[in-house]
Amino acid sequence: MIHVTDMAAKRAELTPEKIAFRDHATGAVLSFSDVDRRANRVARGLSARGCRAGDRIAVLCHNHPDFFVLLFAAQKAGFILLPLNWRQPPAELEPVLVEAGARLLLHDAAAAGTGADLARRTGCERIGFADAGADPDGLRLEAVLEGVGEAAFGDGRVEAEAPWYLLATSGTTGTPKLVIQTAAMAWANAVNYAQATGLLATDTGVNYLPLFHTAGINLFTLPLFLAGGETIVLRRFDAPAVLELIARGAVTAFFGVPAIYQALALEPGFADADFSAVRSLGCGGAPMPASLLETYLERGVTVCNGMGMTETGPTVFLADPERAAEKIGSVGKAQILADVRLVAADGGIVEGAGEGELQIRGPGVTPGYFGNVQATQAAFAGDGWLRSGDVARRDADGYYYIVDRIKDMYISGGENVYPAEVERVLVTHADILDAVVVGVPDEKWGEVGAAYLIPRPGAQIDTVALLDWCRQRLAGYKVPRSVTVVADLPRTAAGKVQKHVLRSMYEENAR
Repeated sequence: MIHVTDMAAKRAELTPEKIAFRDHATGAVLSFSDVDRRANRVARGLSARGCRAGDRIAVLCHNHPDFFVLLFAAQKAGFILLPLNWRQPPAELEPVLVEAGARLLLHDAAAAGTGADLARRTGCERIGFADAGADPDGLRLEAVLEGVGEAAFGDGRVEAEAPWYLLATSGTTGTPKLVIQTAAMAWANAVNYAQATGLLATDTGVNYLPLFHTAGINLFTLPLFLAGGETIVLRRFDAPAVLELIARGAVTAFFGVPAIYQALALEPGFADADFSAVRSLGCGGAPMPASLLETYLERGVTVCNGMGMTETGPTVFLADPERAAEKIGSVGKAQILADVRLVAADGGIVEGAGEGELQIRGPGVTPGYFGNVQATQAAFAGDGWLRSGDVARRDADGYYYIVDRIKDMYISGGENVYPAEVERVLVTHADILDAVVVGVPDEKWGEVGAAYLIPRPGAQIDTVALLDWCRQRLAGYKVPRSVTVVADLPRTAAGKVQKHVLRSMYEENAR
């Protein structure tokens, strides 16, 4: 059995008085020693209420430094944390709690109503977390901690491969699974991200991506904590607030999904914002359009595209800033603790430049899905190789490009069509801000493309003229057969478009 150190305790030993978290809403700060002492108290308090190693503890809250305190408390005591999506109603959260077998639910004030409903539905005990003193009917965490000591909890060792917390998959298929996350995965991700970006103890990051998603925890707040840096915590994404932090030099390292970069670029102050203090800007969660990358390059700002999965901790790829402008569209090369390979349709391994299913192996890969042996077995090809479900291409220089999800490919008149290829063309149109294409049934061709487009601010899309424009740039079978202009697109918390929702919308309208 392999062990690693208690992360909060070790960081507190190294830099006790240095600031770990700064609450943007209140200005309150937690030093590394504050985090460790409070995590010890939470571990003791919950243990005193009967929680034992292996018990699943759910948490439903917006971003707050105390989330990470709870995360480290779970590591100390061996609890398995289950972050829940505060955007979902109780009816959708109930099966997640039941699947995990959670015995306790912690929540903030904003989720007090949902927390009470879930407690009634599942029989979970509930405790008000962080600012939940606004909930007069619930037990408060501070009451649980009253009189509890701050002395070290445990022997300072953590089982590297034991389940630490569970993350529900994004649900683009509508069927989430609980992905096991471990301390070993966290360390592998920290090494991969830090070596790709040069993350330092002197860096300051901003945490705003939701904490029920791997990006909110691991891109890159947990790596920055382990490095000894400071994180400014926002309750949720606020474009003006984030741009203001960047412009005044408060942030030196940054990560966002494409939708975040798009939102910042549309802010009135973007053109004059000073990005000079930001040493690294990473992107993932979904492909970043070339046009958006070029918008930042015109400002002298290099955004490095990357790729990972909840199942990989997540960092696998991240482009290097030296060649990001030259290799637009690439996610770079696999980082130092990630092995990758491309597998052809016939099962052969692709050597050199070529295309195939991306498979991943290494210490950052999950051991599987909690309580779901069948899904775990289906996810792996053997010898530890995780099937990503993505078609990827490797160029002659060894740089990788994500072509599309295998399941998103459709066949039109016998020809394979990758929607991502069509989307990349559509977003080069002057009037289109964002584009998504899905394959839908067609009596003549089997399947055809249906495009959903968001116009640029102030622009109007002429859908008839657009199809003619597409025919000049795409083979006929790739040109969408229908175009729908929308104000927004259904997305997961990671910024990925929920294509199954769009397909359902299309089929409903076609009836």
